[in-house]
Amino acid sequence: MKQAKVIDGKKITTTDTAIHFKKLKSLKVGIEDYQKFLDDLAKSKKIELDDIKKKLTSCGQPGISSHVTKSQAAAAAVDRLTDTSKYTGSHKQRFDETGKGKGIAGRKDLVDGSGYVTGYQHKDSYGKSH
Repeated sequence: MKQAKVIDGKKITTTDTAIHFKKLKSLKVGIEDYQKFLDDLAKSKKIELDDIKKKLTSCGQPGISSHVTKSQAAAAAVDRLTDTSKYTGSHKQRFDETGKGKGIAGRKDLVDGSGYVTGYQHKDSYGKSH
């Protein structure tokens, strides 16, 4: 019923459907009982029964139209977590532009024994002829 947008959270809620379903006093229902359930729900909420039936028949098979698989959700999570444009501070240093981890070089400051001060940008620019 959520997929068909019958349950919208305002006019009809999941609590409403549970209350009306409990009136049937059975966990398994046939088509006749389901028709009674829909009729009772429509009457109590002052909604046309034909509108509910139209929404239910036009929404497609259960879970097909808006179903996201676990692998798709996991891929989206990995993409979001490895998006380096959202990183700040030292975490920005841990991944390259493609999102691939740099390994130990991204986590530890490795000693540069070149003799230059840290942050000096003109390394090797001094001419050898001097």
